[in-house]
Amino acid sequence: MIDIASSNLAQNMRDLRAARNLSQVALARMAGIPRPTVANLESGSANPTLSVLLRLANTLQVLIEELIAPPRGTGRLVRSEDLHQRTIGRVSIRKPLPDPMPGLEIERMEMPPNDHLVGLPHTRGTREYLICESGSMVLTAGGSRWTLSTGDVLVFRGDQRHSYHNPGTIPAIAYSFVCLAPVAG
Repeated sequence: MIDIASSNLAQNMRDLRAARNLSQVALARMAGIPRPTVANLESGSANPTLSVLLRLANTLQVLIEELIAPPRGTGRLVRSEDLHQRTIGRVSIRKPLPDPMPGLEIERMEMPPNDHLVGLPHTRGTREYLICESGSMVLTAGGSRWTLSTGDVLVFRGDQRHSYHNPGTIPAIAYSFVCLAPVAG
């Protein structure tokens, strides 16, 4: 009887190998394991060692967890109301992606006319990108001030005090991409 973990591993390996257009022979050669091992894993009849799983994960460029997790479908629809959203004052902030991305924070801000928001400084070395989608937005950081119009992008140090302001008469929509600097350990 095939257990759930073996079944997940078998399906994920077949899917990942096919997506990379690799034969079992090519995958085995690249991972440094025998081809029959790949065949047995893809049939769900093998019980791999941690070393074999690590070699396969590295070769397929995925985390080991992705090899044994329930197989993903070909797509996943996430409804707007299911995305994380919060409000600070009258400013609406929403995560445009449902899954976290290590080292990267992405937020969509919708700011009413003549409103403002104070941003929190991030870790030292963080870089932030502000993209104005519609309306206009003024960003103040480190004693400098920039006015963005629709389509403009501003790159600034996210590790300093900064604030956002909508000087216009219509709501402003902007995206903030924060590339977090690694925390020294």
